[in-house]
Amino acid sequence: MSTSTSYQIPTKCILTQEQVTEWQSSETFATVMGFIERLNEAVVGVKLTDPCEMSESVKEIIGVLDDVEQIATDTPPVSNSASRFGNPAFRDFYDRVGQASASLHKKIAGVPNEAIPELSVYFGESWGNRTRIDYGSGMELNFLCWLICLEKLGVLKQSDDRAVVIKLFWRYIQVMRTLQQAYWLEPAGSHGVWGLDDYHFLPFVFGSAQLRGHKHLRPKSIHDADMLEMFAKDYMYIACISFINSIKSASLRWHSPMLDDISSVRTWEKVNGGMLKMYRGEVLGKLPVIQHFYFGSFLPFTGTPVSASGDVIHHEGHVHVQSTWGDCCGIKIPAVFGAALAEKDEADRKPAVLSVPGLRPVPFD
Repeated sequence: MSTSTSYQIPTKCILTQEQVTEWQSSETFATVMGFIERLNEAVVGVKLTDPCEMSESVKEIIGVLDDVEQIATDTPPVSNSASRFGNPAFRDFYDRVGQASASLHKKIAGVPNEAIPELSVYFGESWGNRTRIDYGSGMELNFLCWLICLEKLGVLKQSDDRAVVIKLFWRYIQVMRTLQQAYWLEPAGSHGVWGLDDYHFLPFVFGSAQLRGHKHLRPKSIHDADMLEMFAKDYMYIACISFINSIKSASLRWHSPMLDDISSVRTWEKVNGGMLKMYRGEVLGKLPVIQHFYFGSFLPFTGTPVSASGDVIHHEGHVHVQSTWGDCCGIKIPAVFGAALAEKDEADRKPAVLSVPGLRPVPFD
């Protein structure tokens, strides 16, 4: 994108199923899906622990993620013992990230000052929803869009693809795990909006790509505790399953039936292809998710403008068409971290700390 580009604050443009259809045939949709598919191919057979050359840009962006985690460390959760829902200190964290956004972006060489307001929208939305104190695949998508914008600015290049996945994106997931545990972020939507582990989707896409062609691991291997322990450090998919098992005591069959079903697929190639197809249809193609997508100069919306007919309702700080808020926001679901700590005796409960040490599995409910 040239320096003469007129940047703009991204806004939400999709409110109807007709607009979703227009979006799915748009150049912006192709840009987003193409970026995911390209990153996916860049990590086929690649371990998280494999040597990987990182450009200065990738290092600078990872440094920004480190700074976000430090803001969380400096904004500890408040005593919230009476609730199993999100910790209100998250709102302070969210505000502090917003206040620091300009200075954080200035740490990344090649980002023009005039582009920072536009970038900051995607960046800020990447950490969760301030009002609901929740997180889901839509927020994860905002982080991906932030990376796309940085590539359009020339900060990231296609040669960075492998490092973007196994270093940068994986660092983002680690920061998000910190936030999810510290602030008890609730799953966004009625069922995490297609977050396969309540929160995330893309680690399962890229993680299954990493495992394509593996000589020993099979999709059914996720049920083998020894395999999980041995390979969690190398593969996103395995690491995500291990994380789920660390906070939920029942089998995947009960608390993660989709992942359990997927484990019966014969090859990782089919798993990976299915994940990409599901992401295309169930995340990028679903109104409850994509009505929260932000469009700006980097990722423009070329469909029918939002109607001013008035057939929308406002809920939880955003709009919905007719009654679709129930599919989007759903019923508030307590974070599993809150459920775990809620089982402790009141006399023994202590304020949550950032790492939530000793968190034990809880039965799925």
